[in-house]
Amino acid sequence: MFFLPRSFSPRTAMHHSAETAQPLHETPLLSMSLLLRAMALIATLAALTLAISIGGRWIGERISLAGNTDSVAPVTLTIGRDTLEVPANAIRFSSQRKDGVAERADLYLTWPQMQGYTKDNRDRFDDISQSSGLIFMQITQSTMSRDMSGRLEPIYNHLVDGKSETFGAGMTLHHFRADAGYPGEVLLTAPRVNGDDYVVRCMLPATAEAATSGDCQRDIKVGRDLSVLYRFSSQHLPDWDHIDAAIRHFVEARLVTRSDAGR
Repeated sequence: MFFLPRSFSPRTAMHHSAETAQPLHETPLLSMSLLLRAMALIATLAALTLAISIGGRWIGERISLAGNTDSVAPVTLTIGRDTLEVPANAIRFSSQRKDGVAERADLYLTWPQMQGYTKDNRDRFDDISQSSGLIFMQITQSTMSRDMSGRLEPIYNHLVDGKSETFGAGMTLHHFRADAGYPGEVLLTAPRVNGDDYVVRCMLPATAEAATSGDCQRDIKVGRDLSVLYRFSSQHLPDWDHIDAAIRHFVEARLVTRSDAGR
């Protein structure tokens, strides 16, 4: 059997409960400070989302351009005694797209259009498999008194093995001696009516499909004191005379100080 303690009675229990019970207060589920913090967090997230959206588009554009620019704003570069104005989209590296004195300018242009990077021709710059359609130039202050054509007689003729072959497009192929320091390269020359013979060094690919944008290289003197080293694909060797003239014209047309070397 279950016995209630003597001290226990319903009246006593009711009296005890009335004394110990505390009044209940209604407390809001969210306090004002918590609401303010939540609103601040939402605003922060919204701002972050907007920043990511804008930044993502900006980064995406930069990745898409891959360091290129389609701006044609002129960049004024002083190299040695010559000053040039070159469109920004023809300059390869963003670090060189600023006015002022420069040690060199690295350019790239489409052939035969002789244009810099644009949205319409972006594949030729972005897709390495299409890079053979580009011509690369490096413009520096000349450190030698002769360009490549001028070095044929005093230098190159002493480095070839004496055998020559008809190459095509009016050119003759010469093989370097094994000790000449040009492993894998050949020398191509062509006579010109006015001026020295055309001279270019090439690493000829085994097949036309293996040609690259840097198979052949040649340097010319332009302006007062500029050396223009340019590289192009062996696929374009039949256009050697047009390429040489186009590069000279491109650089000379952008000289702020014209050459007075012929005076």
